[in-house]
Amino acid sequence: MSRDQGDRTVGSVLVVGGGIGGIQSALDLAESGYYVYLVEKSPTIGGAMAQLDKTFPTNDCAMCILGPKLVECARHLNIENLTYSEFIGLSGEPGNYTARIRENPSYVDSEACTGCGDCADVCPVTTLSRYDEELAEQNAIYRPFPQASPNVFTIAKEPEHRLCELSCPAGCDAQGYIALTGEGKYREAMSLIKQTVP
Repeated sequence: MSRDQGDRTVGSVLVVGGGIGGIQSALDLAESGYYVYLVEKSPTIGGAMAQLDKTFPTNDCAMCILGPKLVECARHLNIENLTYSEFIGLSGEPGNYTARIRENPSYVDSEACTGCGDCADVCPVTTLSRYDEELAEQNAIYRPFPQASPNVFTIAKEPEHRLCELSCPAGCDAQGYIALTGEGKYREAMSLIKQTVP
């Protein structure tokens, strides 16, 4: 989207990738007066730098550098973080582009989630943590790391099987139930459960 101001075109900017480079680009553009859409495929911004202890060559603390940028990026009025989203394509012409973005479901209402972690405390399902390079376990509902931005939990979904359904003693489609109740479709949710537990 753009608008003409005299002899220059001013509009919004799309930054693809929410690692340290994408975050810094978004902050620089936002400070220059552009509205920035920061698209990141994982549930949180920060990229690989969030997994580091120290940075080369200065041996500085990685989170000490990244942490303030995460907070600034989350609070900046000219930046909209589109996490758990994928850039699909671009159409249009210079000054008037339209981007297609696919938002992946996190199965958690981001407006209602306070990041308290109560859901993770009671979740009986565990899976390998991608943040820890699959060297540690995490609950199926998780926040990738403590300083994650946005501070919203996500339910892991494995491509080959549904973790919640496997752990349910009755074999119910728990994720389908959660998705339907989230949309306010309570009768459809109940009929979904009754398919396996009449």
